[in-house]
Amino acid sequence: MSSQIGLDANLARLATLVGEAASRGAQLVLLPENFARVGDEEGKRAIAEHIADSAVHTDSDGPIVATLRTLAREHGVWLVAGGFPEKSEDPARPYNTCAVFAPDGKVTARYRKIHLFDVDVGDGVAYLESAATSAGTTPIVAEAAGLRVGLSVCYDLRFPELYRRLVDAGAQLLVVPAAFTLATGKDHWHVLLRARAIESQSYVVAAAQWGRHGARTTYGKSCVIDPWGDVIAQASEGEGIVVADVDLSLLEGIRRRLPSLRHRVL
Repeated sequence: MSSQIGLDANLARLATLVGEAASRGAQLVLLPENFARVGDEEGKRAIAEHIADSAVHTDSDGPIVATLRTLAREHGVWLVAGGFPEKSEDPARPYNTCAVFAPDGKVTARYRKIHLFDVDVGDGVAYLESAATSAGTTPIVAEAAGLRVGLSVCYDLRFPELYRRLVDAGAQLLVVPAAFTLATGKDHWHVLLRARAIESQSYVVAAAQWGRHGARTTYGKSCVIDPWGDVIAQASEGEGIVVADVDLSLLEGIRRRLPSLRHRVL
């Protein structure tokens, strides 16, 4: 996606893309980080929502959660909604949450982004996510579409110890919804994603923001990587859909023939 500040326009575009993915046979659909809004961190406070677990619909649903429930139900897909603002105990600092919606619209898992993006990457813009975002503390593996799915968000990608925890908890597929900057993405996006796939012997599915968002430019290149580290599908420039098959027999074969996960001693 190339999300902007306007929530309604972003959700309308999201609905079109999810429908397209479902029409192409997708059973699990991953959205990029900040799909609901890309802009200043402080502006996300205004759209932060409560996320009710294990409920098809509640009176507390805001427009983001209501849209996600509806899309999952209408298209019969598992919808993994990469980072969006979830209300926290601190009204000024919502969580950056990745939530899993089942095909009946229920929220079955939530992961709150642990590693917050406080860096100056040299593109003329400094980022201080922690100023307007509360950090999570707990790694999460969810059941979705017959898979064990390890949840992460964007900057988490640089911390391999998180993915070790996810694989130890049974993850077969790792999701990385992201809004990687152009400055970092052009050098590190594919390298880090392929490394996580190889060392975790897991599929990696990465959905990314692309293009200009005010003063910020994101790299794009949404992709799917297999447990051997091969990129098996990738988006072109611009918005669009990436579709690929997950073959658990391939994953199991790689783990059996090259049992590096069982050889770990630290």
